[in-house]
Amino acid sequence: MIKLCVFDLDGTLVNSLEDIAASTNYALIKNGFPPREMREFPFMVGDGVLMLLQRALGDAYQPQLDIKLLEDFNYYYNSHCADLTRPYEGIKELLNHLLEHNIQLGVLSNKTDQFTKVIAAEMFPDITFARVQGLTDRFPGKPDPASLLDILDELQVHPEEALYIGDANIDVFTAHNAGIKIAGAAWGFRGEEELIEAGADFIVKSADEIVKILSLMNNTVNL
Repeated sequence: MIKLCVFDLDGTLVNSLEDIAASTNYALIKNGFPPREMREFPFMVGDGVLMLLQRALGDAYQPQLDIKLLEDFNYYYNSHCADLTRPYEGIKELLNHLLEHNIQLGVLSNKTDQFTKVIAAEMFPDITFARVQGLTDRFPGKPDPASLLDILDELQVHPEEALYIGDANIDVFTAHNAGIKIAGAAWGFRGEEELIEAGADFIVKSADEIVKILSLMNNTVNL
């Protein structure tokens, strides 16, 4: 029986791409580099802000730029992280439905822990998450399973009692590294093909399809 659903944040629970792009381009321009186009960002995000900035710089990347670019990104994002970020269609209803059926909720992101918690709270003020975990010095980032396994340990849930939901191959790898099944969110940044190639256990094209999967797995959660 599934007792816990852990969600990726960006591209799964919320569409945050425009705010991430604006913050990245602010940092690039402030340091004398040209901005990147919006169409490029879906394939630059997912591995933390430092990797995002390195990918945005491309051939111009130099390690000594990391600190200044990160400072400028964080400065702008701190004031603009929720300007255009919004939950995907049906997500709020899904989260409420799961809570009503006593399924705990978690969030796991490679976004900085501070911003992960801020966005989760701002986008879902009425939702009680059992754990919201972003990137910290305590754990390696995804696809290392340590942070996900720590969530399970804290909530006393076995891997077979959890379902992970994410939109990118790194989410598939994280879930499988932890021994957890994953539903790939095809509405997210990367799309269905990447999730299939990565080996997602399920592919969902809308939030309500997650309830259908849980219904099959649990025989207790019904639409």
